[in-house]
Amino acid sequence: MSEHNQDKETVIKALGGKKGLIDSGLPAVIFLVTFNLRNNLREAIIAALSLSIFLAILRLAKKDTIQHSVSGILGVLLCAYFANRSGNASDFYIPKLLTNLAYGTAYLVANLVGWPLLGIVLGPLLGENFEWRKNPARKKVYTRASWIWVAMFFSRIAVQYPIYRSGNVNLLGTVNLAMGYPLFFATAYASWLVIKTAPPVIKSS
Repeated sequence: MSEHNQDKETVIKALGGKKGLIDSGLPAVIFLVTFNLRNNLREAIIAALSLSIFLAILRLAKKDTIQHSVSGILGVLLCAYFANRSGNASDFYIPKLLTNLAYGTAYLVANLVGWPLLGIVLGPLLGENFEWRKNPARKKVYTRASWIWVAMFFSRIAVQYPIYRSGNVNLLGTVNLAMGYPLFFATAYASWLVIKTAPPVIKSS
């Protein structure tokens, strides 16, 4: 396997991998589908939580990592808390909006202070640790790639928050899904296209 392909696999794993994305994202799909079919907030929450628990059990049975399954369960519980507390199904998506705000702000601030988060996360995984900070070309690439994530997180907020305020849960859920996996994959791929243009990794000793 070429170095570029090895690095690509490392980047994919760092972003959660395919199983991680399924475990953390599929319960939200079930929530929206169940709510549309039953128009019952409680049933939608139970369906999403049940799926999260099932995925965790499935990963355990297959001896896979349950990190993302547990994250999915905690995520659904948090979303369910907000929705159940107010009785408003739209509030199921408040934690998602707050998460995008937190990540977007973190990526933005990290870039501004010269410590792009993609470099912080991927540097150790690629074997260079923080040596990329001494290489202007690699630092520039990590910074450019991180700006793509800043744009993704804040674009989600810019589009979804007005819909949340309108109270249209079906539109909010649909847009949330559309700007979920598809936008995530597009951002991850665009980031990889930028990162692979960097000079070769110099392994730290």
